[in-house]
Amino acid sequence: MDVWELTAREEIRELVARYAHFADSGRFEELVALFAEDGVLEIDGREPVRGRRALLEFLNGARESPRGRFIRHHVSSVRITVSAPGVAEGSSYFLVLTERGPDHWGRYRDRYALQGDRWVFTTRRVRVDRLASGS
Repeated sequence: MDVWELTAREEIRELVARYAHFADSGRFEELVALFAEDGVLEIDGREPVRGRRALLEFLNGARESPRGRFIRHHVSSVRITVSAPGVAEGSSYFLVLTERGPDHWGRYRDRYALQGDRWVFTTRRVRVDRLASGS
Protein backbone atom coordinates (compact mmCIF):
# COMPACT_ATOMS: atom_id res chain seq x y z
CA MET A 1 0.00 0.00 0.00
CA ASP A 2 1.37 3.41 -0.96
CA VAL A 3 1.82 6.28 1.49
CA TRP A 4 -0.87 8.39 -0.25
CA GLU A 5 -3.40 5.61 0.33
CA LEU A 6 -2.44 5.20 4.00
CA THR A 7 -2.78 8.95 4.42
CA ALA A 8 -6.19 8.92 2.72
CA ARG A 9 -7.44 6.11 4.96
CA GLU A 10 -6.35 7.91 8.13
CA GLU A 11 -7.88 11.21 7.04
CA ILE A 12 -11.15 9.44 6.22
CA ARG A 13 -11.18 7.77 9.66
CA GLU A 14 -10.80 11.24 11.17
CA LEU A 15 -13.68 12.51 9.00
CA VAL A 16 -15.93 9.71 10.28
CA ALA A 17 -14.94 10.46 13.89
CA ARG A 18 -15.56 14.20 13.51
CA TYR A 19 -19.06 13.48 12.19
CA ALA A 20 -19.91 11.56 15.38
CA HIS A 21 -18.40 14.17 17.71
CA PHE A 22 -20.09 17.08 15.96
CA ALA A 23 -23.46 15.27 15.98
CA ASP A 24 -23.15 14.50 19.70
CA SER A 25 -22.35 18.08 20.65
CA GLY A 26 -24.94 19.70 18.38
CA ARG A 27 -22.26 21.39 16.28
CA PHE A 28 -24.32 21.05 13.13
CA GLU A 29 -22.65 23.80 11.12
CA GLU A 30 -19.32 22.03 11.56
CA LEU A 31 -20.93 18.67 10.77
CA VAL A 32 -22.43 19.99 7.54
CA ALA A 33 -19.02 21.36 6.51
CA LEU A 34 -17.82 17.73 6.44
CA PHE A 35 -19.97 17.21 3.32
CA ALA A 36 -19.28 18.30 -0.22
CA GLU A 37 -21.28 21.41 -1.17
CA ASP A 38 -23.76 19.13 -2.98
CA GLY A 39 -23.32 16.23 -0.53
CA VAL A 40 -26.22 13.91 0.19
CA LEU A 41 -27.50 12.40 3.44
CA GLU A 42 -29.73 9.39 2.83
CA ILE A 43 -31.67 7.94 5.74
CA ASP A 44 -33.77 4.88 5.00
CA GLY A 45 -37.44 5.76 4.83
CA ARG A 46 -36.85 9.48 4.20
CA GLU A 47 -36.24 11.64 1.18
CA PRO A 48 -32.53 12.24 0.60
CA VAL A 49 -31.24 15.58 1.84
CA ARG A 50 -28.98 17.25 -0.73
CA GLY A 51 -26.65 20.19 -0.21
CA ARG A 52 -25.14 21.81 2.87
CA ARG A 53 -27.96 24.33 3.36
CA ALA A 54 -30.63 21.62 3.23
CA LEU A 55 -28.54 19.41 5.53
CA LEU A 56 -28.31 22.17 8.12
CA GLU A 57 -32.04 22.85 7.96
CA PHE A 58 -32.74 19.13 8.32
CA LEU A 59 -30.42 18.70 11.31
CA ASN A 60 -31.73 21.78 13.09
CA GLY A 61 -35.31 20.60 12.59
CA ALA A 62 -34.84 16.88 13.12
CA ARG A 63 -34.54 17.05 16.86
CA GLU A 64 -33.75 19.46 19.60
CA SER A 65 -30.10 20.28 19.97
CA PRO A 66 -28.23 17.67 22.00
CA ARG A 67 -26.49 20.42 23.99
CA GLY A 68 -27.11 19.57 27.62
CA ARG A 69 -28.30 16.06 26.74
CA PHE A 70 -26.29 12.89 26.83
CA ILE A 71 -25.88 11.35 23.39
CA ARG A 72 -22.93 9.40 22.03
CA HIS A 73 -22.45 7.91 18.58
CA HIS A 74 -20.10 4.93 18.71
CA VAL A 75 -18.71 3.95 15.31
CA SER A 76 -16.91 0.66 14.70
CA SER A 77 -15.66 -1.77 12.08
CA VAL A 78 -14.75 1.03 9.69
CA ARG A 79 -13.84 -0.33 6.24
CA ILE A 80 -12.39 1.98 3.64
CA THR A 81 -11.76 1.24 -0.03
CA VAL A 82 -9.65 3.79 -1.86
CA SER A 83 -10.30 3.21 -5.54
CA ALA A 84 -8.12 6.06 -6.86
CA PRO A 85 -6.39 9.13 -5.48
CA GLY A 86 -9.23 11.36 -4.27
CA VAL A 87 -12.02 8.75 -4.49
CA ALA A 88 -13.06 6.30 -1.75
CA GLU A 89 -15.98 4.41 -0.24
CA GLY A 90 -16.54 3.16 3.27
CA SER A 91 -18.84 1.30 5.58
CA SER A 92 -19.17 1.08 9.35
CA TYR A 93 -21.52 0.18 12.15
CA PHE A 94 -22.94 2.65 14.65
CA LEU A 95 -24.56 2.47 18.06
CA VAL A 96 -26.16 5.53 19.65
CA LEU A 97 -26.38 5.75 23.43
CA THR A 98 -28.49 8.22 25.37
CA GLU A 99 -29.24 8.64 29.06
CA ARG A 100 -31.65 5.68 28.70
CA GLY A 101 -28.98 3.38 27.27
CA PRO A 102 -28.85 2.00 23.72
CA ASP A 103 -31.19 4.09 21.56
CA HIS A 104 -30.66 2.97 17.96
CA TRP A 105 -28.05 1.24 15.87
CA GLY A 106 -27.28 0.42 12.29
CA ARG A 107 -24.87 0.96 9.41
CA TYR A 108 -23.30 3.76 7.47
CA ARG A 109 -22.41 3.43 3.79
CA ASP A 110 -20.30 6.35 2.61
CA ARG A 111 -18.74 7.83 -0.48
CA TYR A 112 -15.86 10.24 -0.02
CA ALA A 113 -13.95 12.66 -2.23
CA LEU A 114 -10.81 14.67 -1.75
CA GLN A 115 -11.67 18.34 -2.26
CA GLY A 116 -8.68 20.61 -2.06
CA ASP A 117 -6.64 19.23 0.82
CA ARG A 118 -9.46 17.57 2.78
CA TRP A 119 -11.74 14.57 2.48
CA VAL A 120 -15.51 15.11 2.53
CA PHE A 121 -18.63 13.00 2.38
CA THR A 122 -20.26 13.04 -1.03
CA THR A 123 -22.92 10.60 0.21
CA ARG A 124 -23.68 9.20 3.64
CA ARG A 125 -26.37 6.53 3.71
CA VAL A 126 -27.78 5.71 7.13
CA ARG A 127 -29.54 2.44 7.68
CA VAL A 128 -31.08 2.04 11.12
CA ASP A 129 -31.28 -1.66 11.95
CA ARG A 130 -33.15 -1.30 15.21
CA LEU A 131 -34.70 1.30 17.51
CA ALA A 132 -34.98 0.80 21.26
CA SER A 133 -38.41 1.00 22.80
CA GLY A 134 -39.31 4.66 23.33
CA SER A 135 -36.58 5.92 21.02
